[in-house]
Amino acid sequence: MQTEDFYFDLPEKQIARHPVQPRDHSKLMVINRKDGSIDHQYFYQLPQNLENDDLLVLNNSRVIHARLMLEPGNIELLLLRETSPMHWTAIGRPAKKLQPGDRHFIHTSSDTAPIELEILSVQADGSRIVRFFSPPDLEAGGQLPLPPYILKSRKAHAEEEYSQLDEISYQTVYADKPGSVAAPTAGLHFTPELLNQFHHTFLTLDIGLGTFRPVKTQNIADHEMHEEHYDIPGGLAEQCSAAKRVVAVGTTVCRVLESKPALPPGPDATSIFITPPYSFQRTDVLLTNFHLPESTLVMLVAAFGGYDLIMHAYQEAVKNDYRFYSYGDSMLIL
Repeated sequence: MQTEDFYFDLPEKQIARHPVQPRDHSKLMVINRKDGSIDHQYFYQLPQNLENDDLLVLNNSRVIHARLMLEPGNIELLLLRETSPMHWTAIGRPAKKLQPGDRHFIHTSSDTAPIELEILSVQADGSRIVRFFSPPDLEAGGQLPLPPYILKSRKAHAEEEYSQLDEISYQTVYADKPGSVAAPTAGLHFTPELLNQFHHTFLTLDIGLGTFRPVKTQNIADHEMHEEHYDIPGGLAEQCSAAKRVVAVGTTVCRVLESKPALPPGPDATSIFITPPYSFQRTDVLLTNFHLPESTLVMLVAAFGGYDLIMHAYQEAVKNDYRFYSYGDSMLIL
């Protein structure tokens, strides 16, 4: 298939700049693969669409304060992954001010000394290897890495880039394991009360930029996915086998379930790229947000729901004023 096969026209006004409050009052589009029906609901109605012996699997990764503003030079650095103590891979701009040997400081929000770091090397893909001189307090010195399109849209509407609400809204209520640089957005809609109505369990996948990198190849088979690291807890395979249906809450969970369907416990990594056609091994139901045109995420969703049905559903979402992307509305595919 071609990348352009996954294009749809999305009005800018439907890109969500802020979350719905309360969390579970976002819209929910329910898609039935058996009869092709599409039903328009709200997220708090999710229980009426699932059964008591279904198992929800959620990603409990927590978003870290990975966006750093460096001095001197008005430089932005985004940490991607800690590779060893005090060593990280990162990307930043302007690139000319992030050369090997350059040292920079980050002023923290506390009374502690500034955080100092050094650029060690530039990788073939343009990322940097960064070394901190002491364990960095990212909570004090960094910001939540809200998606660039949210920051750009807020700026265009003369709004502040961040609000204190983002510190709460851009984390799931069950976020527990720090490591992601983007939120597992399908889970942002859950309140503790709603989640407790379901039989549920967790795994951890630290979300990097690979999932969100644009597909620049004409043939989707030529696109290379970047690797993301995950951890499967003991007993997950048995829980999934005992369930009537396994509900993947988000594409990140789906990618883990499909990378190692036997679900052996322990850490691993995946670069799986799921596109139509694909035979799913572990995922019976998918809960996800509405994604970017021509993205790897919409390709995965089309593989699960069926290309024609999902592309039709996206047109219905545009027509019915659904909100898109990280702070947007939700889709349940049965």
